[in-house]
Amino acid sequence: MTTALQNGPPSLTRVVVGVTGGIAAYKAAELVRLLVKNGTTVDVVLTDAGARFVTATTFQALSGRPVHSSLWDSGSADAMGHIALSRGADAIVVAPASADFLARLAHGAADDLLSTLCLARECPLFVAPAMNRQMWANAATQRNVARLTGDGVTVLGPDTGELACRENGEGRMLEAETIFAALVAAQQPKVLAGKRVLVTAGPTFEAIDPVRGITNRSSGQMGFAVTQAAAEAGAEVTLVAGPTSLATPHGVTRVDVVSTADMADAVLARAASVDIFVAVAAPADYTPERRQAQKIKKSGEPLALTLKPTTDILGAVAARPGAPYCVGFAAESHDVVALASEKRLRKKLPLIVANLAQNAFGSADNEVTLIDDSGATPLPKMDKLALARRLVAEIAKRLEQ
Repeated sequence: MTTALQNGPPSLTRVVVGVTGGIAAYKAAELVRLLVKNGTTVDVVLTDAGARFVTATTFQALSGRPVHSSLWDSGSADAMGHIALSRGADAIVVAPASADFLARLAHGAADDLLSTLCLARECPLFVAPAMNRQMWANAATQRNVARLTGDGVTVLGPDTGELACRENGEGRMLEAETIFAALVAAQQPKVLAGKRVLVTAGPTFEAIDPVRGITNRSSGQMGFAVTQAAAEAGAEVTLVAGPTSLATPHGVTRVDVVSTADMADAVLARAASVDIFVAVAAPADYTPERRQAQKIKKSGEPLALTLKPTTDILGAVAARPGAPYCVGFAAESHDVVALASEKRLRKKLPLIVANLAQNAFGSADNEVTLIDDSGATPLPKMDKLALARRLVAEIAKRLEQ
């Protein structure tokens, strides 16, 4: 489970989920479950074709509400259910959205409950296509998708992978977690719209020999949360990630690296083209002076390693002429505020985020102190995605000032 599932915003109060025909309809059940888990009221609209893959009983059990299918019997007391269901909704999301549904939507068809709701809506509309790769690549489908995008419909995916027809290619519906994350992102204030953000996350690995190395306990969760929050805020985000198995937040460009030298190269190659640099990663401060070509065999004698300092990535970016707005992280084991304050001044950073390393590494929560020219501002303990959203808001406020 990714961090995208934590703390859906309170403003995501009600969502209409439309389900059309396709084997990917089973993923819609998981989407409904995730929305309900986050306190969202979900109204499911199931087409006749969708009901051939997943039953209304499934969606009613997951949502705790009646499932709607008929244009003529939608449960509305005023007989205007084809409109009423969309009123007060924060979003309508059609997942899966078949090629047929996309075509009818693009041309304004309103011959069933779901298509009528989409035309009569006052809220954002999301569609998650799912179909065979040739159907997706077909010129007619691509024209329809282009028209929908031009009409303001948000098209989520599709993904590339194994399809139900046992072929591989583009056309696979996005996973429920990714769709959920996109709905959450749409609710966030776009305080970084038009900004380009570079984030580092995770540990690095400094090889001693082909099988051993120096690393640390950083999980990368905080850096990935900052990446997601920046993308939610409307920024164009590039993530430089050390060794971690965390999933890439939707819409983010990811660059995977291993060593601190790799991370430095990736960051310095991109630093001149970004507005904000957030150094969340925990790169190694030292690396072996010489990597052994063969595995070092165990013996009864002590083993001595000579280490040399690695590149100070954050310091190098902050020292550049016309540097981006640089935000550092300081994970200290003691004297957190004092040591982080010294680090901020030494590296000439406008803002640094300080925390206890032993409390942050590997934990789902974090408790930090923001330190800038005005002093130290402690923030309450919260989960890392909520904290990342708060940090992005603080960065945006400082940029305005």
